[in-house]
Parts: sequence; structure tokens; C-alpha cells
Amino acid sequence: MFRRTFWFTTGVAAGVWATTKVNRKLKQLTPENLAASAANKALETGQRLKDRAVGFALDVRDNMAQREAELEDALGIQNSPELPEPRRFTAIENNRSNPKYIENTTYSYNRNEDH
Repeated sequence: MFRRTFWFTTGVAAGVWATTKVNRKLKQLTPENLAASAANKALETGQRLKDRAVGFALDVRDNMAQREAELEDALGIQNSPELPEPRRFTAIENNRSNPKYIENTTYSYNRNEDH
């Protein structure tokens, strides 16, 4: 009698365990949970890529500064010269008096003169 009770209890426990595992897996495979897990993995991957890119940029900047210092020492440049102030010229002057016509020109806009 004890053996039958033991095996019956073991079977019930295995059935409950298997049912629980299957239900958990089915909940994980719903479209909402799949989308959420994919989004989380994409965010983690993006964060890792961003961290690596920032680390790479900082390494490049440090090595660039180190190489500039080496070149300045090799060339004997101690202080970088001051750059002159940038010159600012107006590219197009704003002449609002008569913007359609150019004054003081010998060109005629009369098309009948060409014939």
C-alpha cells in the first residue's frame, strides 16, 4: 500500500511540476512578452554599442593628444601660436532701395534691340 501511495504522489508532483513549467513557457511565448523581451534585448545591445563607441572615441582622443605632444616635442614646438581673429565679410550686401534693377550699367533690358 505504501508503494502505491508513494508512486501516486510522485506522479501527481511530476504532473504539477510539468504543468507549471508548460504554463510558464506558454506565457513567455505570447506575442506581447516576445515583443517586450526583443525590445529589452535591443535596448541592452544599443547601450553596449553606445558604451563601446564612447570608449573608442575617448581612446582616440587620448591617443591623439599624446601623439600631438610627441610631435610637438620632436619638432621643438613648445607653445602653439595664437591664431588671428576670423575675418568676417558680408557675402551679399543687402541693398533694399531697388532690388530688381542694377544701377549704372550699360546693359539694356530691351529685347527688341537684338533683332
